[in-house]
Amino acid sequence: MDLDSVPTRPSPGLMPPRDGAPPPKRSGRLHRARAAVAAALPGTGAVAGVLLALAALGAMIGEPVLIPSLAASAAVLHHTPTLPTAQPRTVVVAHLLGAAAGYAVLAAAPSSPWSAALAGGLTFAATSLARTPHSPACATAVVVVLQTPAPARFVPLLLGATVMLVLGGLAASRLNGAAPRYPVRWW
Repeated sequence: MDLDSVPTRPSPGLMPPRDGAPPPKRSGRLHRARAAVAAALPGTGAVAGVLLALAALGAMIGEPVLIPSLAASAAVLHHTPTLPTAQPRTVVVAHLLGAAAGYAVLAAAPSSPWSAALAGGLTFAATSLARTPHSPACATAVVVVLQTPAPARFVPLLLGATVMLVLGGLAASRLNGAAPRYPVRWW
C-alpha cells in the first residue's frame, strides 16, 4: 500500500473554502490570548528590569533596596500609568510619608504587628491629607516597623529607589509607542 492510496481528511482549519466562501476565522480565544501576551510583554520587561536594577544595586552596596512595596509600586505605575496614584509626586512622596509614619510609630512603641498595623493606617491618613494616595506606601510603613532599618541608610535608599521606579516608567513609556505617555504630570 502506498501513501497515495490512503484516504485522508483535511483538518477543518486547513480545508479550502467552498464556493468562494471566505476562509474560516482564527480561533477568537487563541487570537485574544496571543494579543494579551504581546501587550503584556513590554510592561513586564520594564517592571522586571527596574526591579532587577534595584536588586543589583542592593547587592552591590550590601543593603536591601528592593522591598515588597516597591514591587507593588512598579506594578501600579506600569499597569495604570495615567492614574493619579502612579504619578511621580505621588509615588515618591507617599513612600517617604510611609517611612516617616513607620519611624514615628517606632519612636512611640516597640516593633510588633500591632504597631506595624498602626503605621500602615497612619500612612493612609498622611497620604490622603497630602493628596498623594499610593497604597503600596502603607506597606513601606509596615516594613519599617517590622524590620527596623536604620533611617540614615533606609530613607536615602528609598528615595533613590522610588526615583528609579519613576525613571523606569518614563523610559518604558518612551520606548513603547503604543503605551500611554508617562507621566501625565510631574508634580
